[in-house]
Amino acid sequence: MSDNTVILGSGMAAWGAFDRLTSEGVSPKLFDKNSYPGGHTASFPNDKGFVFDDGPHISFTEIEEMQTILADAVDGDYETLNARVDNWYQGVWVKHPAIAYLHALPEELIVQILDEFIQVSAQEMPETATFDNYHQWLLAAYGPTFANNFPGRYGTKYHTCGPEEMNVSWLGPRLYRPDLKEVLMGAVRPPRTEKHYIDKFRYPKKGGFEGYLHKFFAAADLQLDHRAEAIDPDAKTITFGNGKTETYDTLISSAPLAEMIRMLPNVPDDVQEAASLLSCSQSVIVNVGVARDDLSPAHWRYIYDEDMRSVRLSFPHMFSPTTCPPGHGAVQVEVYYSDKYKPLDHKPEDDIKPVIEELTTMGVLREDDDIVFSEARFIEYANVIFDLDSGPSAAKVQDYLSSLDITYCGRYGDWAYIWTDESYLSGQRAAQRTLDARTSV
Repeated sequence: MSDNTVILGSGMAAWGAFDRLTSEGVSPKLFDKNSYPGGHTASFPNDKGFVFDDGPHISFTEIEEMQTILADAVDGDYETLNARVDNWYQGVWVKHPAIAYLHALPEELIVQILDEFIQVSAQEMPETATFDNYHQWLLAAYGPTFANNFPGRYGTKYHTCGPEEMNVSWLGPRLYRPDLKEVLMGAVRPPRTEKHYIDKFRYPKKGGFEGYLHKFFAAADLQLDHRAEAIDPDAKTITFGNGKTETYDTLISSAPLAEMIRMLPNVPDDVQEAASLLSCSQSVIVNVGVARDDLSPAHWRYIYDEDMRSVRLSFPHMFSPTTCPPGHGAVQVEVYYSDKYKPLDHKPEDDIKPVIEELTTMGVLREDDDIVFSEARFIEYANVIFDLDSGPSAAKVQDYLSSLDITYCGRYGDWAYIWTDESYLSGQRAAQRTLDARTSV
């Protein structure tokens, strides 16, 4: 059997595919468009002594196989932390999930939320698949006041489109819906137990989140600065932007589905139309290093206010102290855009000053703080936007790629809201499909 296998990408899904293939004696070649390895798992050290990930990353997998894989990847040198999470809502910090911690909110708002939650709790919650859109699900789960002021607002900021424009395929365990007693108790006093779906999480002690991939980098035939521009599925060749052409017998891709269609010749009109309906958000990540480490009691914080561009804050020095110089802290702020719903109409660095002002308004930063580092990083593909067009369109594109013997994986190949462990396992499943295809010939 031929060993000429190519993997496009070098993020977590690509390494899942690499791991599965090498376990069967196959030695794939990996190509990445970037000048650095790791995809969204990459981490970036700077000359000020800070290490920032490509957006916030943690591992909270409960899958024992994945826990072992990641632990072995860093020789057991990782932190295990109890997750602390909260929310900013109109001048108040509220523990997360807010529905279970209503006591911090104004009384009139609490009464309105409780009145509506009591009404929806009296009805049986329908199966998720029965809802036409995410907004319908939110109304049925929480009532309109909480739905519109909390998850509806945050979802619009994070996904760049309103909940009425989104499907419900991505929900899974991401939104906690407590019973009525929990909500009533949380309105009276702080609950005595954490209710977030993440209890503990793990993070490498050294090297940022990318530390989980360093052993793979050392073991692989990986070529950087190779952006795939054209794929000929008949000749089984890939042409890169640097002029190089590579042949393959087996191709696994973690690239976005629409990007794959753009590279292929003679794509049917209906498939091109489907690809054009697939959207991802973009992100400007504002990284700030401060000569102080008492920035936050929470590891990450959600920002609900619509007049703030900040969407989520995370604090790398609370994941591992090696991400900052001694006595320093760091905050990473996500701001979201999309070509379809919220185009970025300014330079990414233009977000730095407003974000720092928002951090000061929220009390994360002080007026007299010594900010020793700041930057804005643009992420072209951040999150899949699960709008109403995306499900059928993704399936059509995936079927077409499969017909050309191109195997897809990862967040943008599976077109799924998947985390670190799920991305890795997606790559493993993709590799297994190619192995099964070989043995069936």
